[in-house]
Amino acid sequence: MGFWDYVSNRHQQLLTDALQHASAVVQCMVIATVLGVVIGVVTYPSGWAAGLAITSTSSILTIPSLAMIGLLIPLVGLGVAPTVVTLTLYGLLPIVRNSIVGLRGVDPSLVDAAKGIGMSRIARLLRVELPLAWPPILTGIRVSTQMLMGIAAIAAYASGPGLGNEIFRGIASLGSANAINQVLAGTLGIVVLALLFDAVYVLIGRLTIPRGIRV
Repeated sequence: MGFWDYVSNRHQQLLTDALQHASAVVQCMVIATVLGVVIGVVTYPSGWAAGLAITSTSSILTIPSLAMIGLLIPLVGLGVAPTVVTLTLYGLLPIVRNSIVGLRGVDPSLVDAAKGIGMSRIARLLRVELPLAWPPILTGIRVSTQMLMGIAAIAAYASGPGLGNEIFRGIASLGSANAINQVLAGTLGIVVLALLFDAVYVLIGRLTIPRGIRV
């Protein structure tokens, strides 16, 4: 069976896997974004705290994703739980790092001006610092999403959702008629999802970043 014939015959299952894959990445990115920005906000005023945050989150990336999921299975079981924990942890570094870099890059004179007109610390953070730091933060979110698209395929090892199941089934049946088609369909599906998500982030950037800041 040719590749396109395989896709045509299995399009419903492939679409379901793709939606599950995208849903898992989106949900984990929401959690990672909230955690990453909060960590950045808390640590950026202090050099040692910021360094500790970046070092801690970067050390997570040194753990192979397959090993991470394997270590989590005895703790949280199979399925969605190890997928969510793994993807969230792997998505932290670019967001934490870019949040710290973006917040530290805000012009101090603007913060002083906001303080001078009576803005509270929370108001300065929400209305001045975070909006000006948004471009690098968005870049970090974009990078994390692309990383997680690929890492999410490993979730199939723990019976997680997504296109990784197609890839793992193909690898497990290498030598059979449709093994290569299965691996190729899962891989191309992930690539297409990554490109679509990247296009969405470009649109979000155009809508949320003022032209003057983009330039």
